[in-house]
Amino acid sequence: MNDTTVSPSFPSLVQSFFTEHLTKQRALSSRTVAAYRDAFVLFLDFAQKRLQKPPTMFLLADITPALILAYLDHLEVDRHNAVRSRNARLAALRSFLKFAGRRDVAGLHVVEQALGVPMKRFERPMLGFLSRDEMLAVIGRPGLSWTSQRDCLLMALMYNTGARVSEVIGVQVSDVVLDASACVHLHGKGRKDRSVPLWRSTVKSVRQWLKLNPDLGPTSALLPNRSGQAMTRSNVTQRMALAVQAAVKTIPSLAKRAISPHTIRHTTAMHLLQSGVEISVIALWLGHESPTTTHQYVEADLAMKEKALARLQEPEIPARRFKATESLLEFLKNL
Repeated sequence: MNDTTVSPSFPSLVQSFFTEHLTKQRALSSRTVAAYRDAFVLFLDFAQKRLQKPPTMFLLADITPALILAYLDHLEVDRHNAVRSRNARLAALRSFLKFAGRRDVAGLHVVEQALGVPMKRFERPMLGFLSRDEMLAVIGRPGLSWTSQRDCLLMALMYNTGARVSEVIGVQVSDVVLDASACVHLHGKGRKDRSVPLWRSTVKSVRQWLKLNPDLGPTSALLPNRSGQAMTRSNVTQRMALAVQAAVKTIPSLAKRAISPHTIRHTTAMHLLQSGVEISVIALWLGHESPTTTHQYVEADLAMKEKALARLQEPEIPARRFKATESLLEFLKNL
């Protein structure tokens, strides 16, 4: 009797990885699964041209370090992906290889070699953020048109909450609480939800907006497009560009800045930090998984560094000896 175990095929490994491992065992969100899917579509499309055979004919042994490195070079050179995107694609591939190595023990040696392809180091760019005056200019004042009032609320809500674009366009009417403890419930990455308090000015704007749009139900997008559907990322980016363009009239220096919707998120974080809010609280506010991610805002704030430097005595200045005040000496003598 032959006890030899038949190794699973490459297509069956990919299918099990998505339907069992990611969806059922790890219970990842649909957005995360979609990111893995996109990474695999790109890799399989490249690999089938390189190997000159369809993905259904792939073997686990075909996923060599040379193929992976060529694919990563393709992402950077041909697709002009940033290093962070390149590393994200590699992370998805490595996750699959670890899974495949557990399912196909015979291919474990091949998997170990492929896992040796390292992540690429990169320099973190300095975070761009706006001053308070610049941020208020971008928010602007609501005009008479429906679009103007929506865009003004969009910018104000993003600044108030520090929400990601995906979070702010996902806000439904029922997610906003306008009672005494006014807040908005944000649905973050990896199904991590959080509640962020709202300023009275934001609450007032939301009330006015809902009064202007009585047809918006509890499950409606708070900030819809003209068709009544939730805004898209590109839609928000476009409206942001128009808001900045309008703000240039009052603050011309904004014309030279590269400002995206994510800049508002950085701005919220920096303004919280400059107001004395602790890093751990800002991390919770922004929905960061780890406070270490939030420390980059400390590094970006030159004003805070200058204040810290002012507390440090310059080398040329002789150290001053401590001299107790008379009241302190009296206190000590009377102990």
